[in-house]
Amino acid sequence: MTNVLVVKANNRPDGISTLMYNAFVEEASKNDSLNITTFDVFAENLPHYGQDLFDAFGKLQNGEELNVAEAASIAAQQKSQEAIKDADVLVFAFPLWNLSIPSALKAFIDYSVQAGFTFKYTAEGKKEFLLGDKKVYLLNARGGFYNTPEVNALDMSVNYMHVVINNYFGLTVTDEVIIEGHAQDQANAQTIIANGLDKVKALAAAL
Repeated sequence: MTNVLVVKANNRPDGISTLMYNAFVEEASKNDSLNITTFDVFAENLPHYGQDLFDAFGKLQNGEELNVAEAASIAAQQKSQEAIKDADVLVFAFPLWNLSIPSALKAFIDYSVQAGFTFKYTAEGKKEFLLGDKKVYLLNARGGFYNTPEVNALDMSVNYMHVVINNYFGLTVTDEVIIEGHAQDQANAQTIIANGLDKVKALAAAL
């Protein structure tokens, strides 16, 4: 049985990356050899990553009791990391919002990335990755066109995901489907979306 974690990072029911998530799960569910789990970063309502977590680390080391906010941060980190650890395949379905990823997805990544979990430093100061060999797929939607060198750097969603997955998870993106331009080219929006969803289904069917 292959464990597939699908990280859903759009709470808009009609969002294009939501449709991509739905298409992927529906198609992948036809394969009985896949155990599919969803981590909905909006439904989880992860607290912001920050001082509460760092204070919690100190208190845990000293055997002190955590307050509500600190305990929530520790729980968010544990749940995020458990979801990553148990997966053989990671699938991220997310939109480009204001040139970046949704903040709820950023929180999930921040809680997941940790020295001692995703990587460690050797005695020589070299980074050693700890997650093993997991496949990673990106399902992204962006309303404009960002596929030319002149504007691609403005997309800090897909580009960011590649960087963090490679440099902090120690993994390489296996494949990706990007639906783009449906807002900018509204005359062809339905065709753009339909073609993209077909690619999502084909990716899911090939797992």
